[in-house]
Amino acid sequence: DIGFIGPSPSINGYVKSKGTNLRIISGSASGGVKLVVNPDRIKTLDDLKGKKIATPQKGNTQDVAFLNWIAEKGWKVDPESGKGDVLVVRTDNKVTPDAFKSGSIDGAWVPEPTASKLVTDGAKVLLDETELWPDKKFVITNVIVSQKFLKEHPDVVEAVLKGTVKTNEWINANPDKAKASANAALKAETGKELAPEVIDPAWQSILVTDDPLAGTLKTQADYAVKAKLI
Repeated sequence: DIGFIGPSPSINGYVKSKGTNLRIISGSASGGVKLVVNPDRIKTLDDLKGKKIATPQKGNTQDVAFLNWIAEKGWKVDPESGKGDVLVVRTDNKVTPDAFKSGSIDGAWVPEPTASKLVTDGAKVLLDETELWPDKKFVITNVIVSQKFLKEHPDVVEAVLKGTVKTNEWINANPDKAKASANAALKAETGKELAPEVIDPAWQSILVTDDPLAGTLKTQADYAVKAKLI
């Protein structure tokens, strides 16, 4: 009924349903996406040509951003296969660190905390995606609601929205407590918390916000159209 989701899946869901299935009702987070590389194989952005770079999956938010960056470099990549001047390897974020350690990829365009995990495994941050956006802000997560649920239970949607606004305010006022709380929740869900050397830089690079950053969502939709993914 209500969920937290990245821009590409929300755009895809909206387009495929011809605008009938969801509404974006709030922002949630900005930033926290980095291009990290093996510094022995890649020293500059131009060195990416001919290399294997992972993204989380075809058509996902980071995949679309990377394909657009490649196109702006004047390089060619087939968006379906990922083959071209750069080999885009669609790899689940859980698998990406092992792929990096084994040498089967040269780098990755990934969200946190995967980016910081790769850095602990010897990768280097070559580009922070915030540098590519005006005001260094771009949507990474929004709050969505099904239109059916919104119509039937507007009071519930409003209550959840008030809760997210209050929570975001608390997170920004208490970053260390919020980070500890998030890590404790991760441990409860997965049985393992993130090490300080992973969660500290990851947390620092994410901005929690109520602003849906609508202009950047529109830009990301345009990127997906340009890449022929929608």
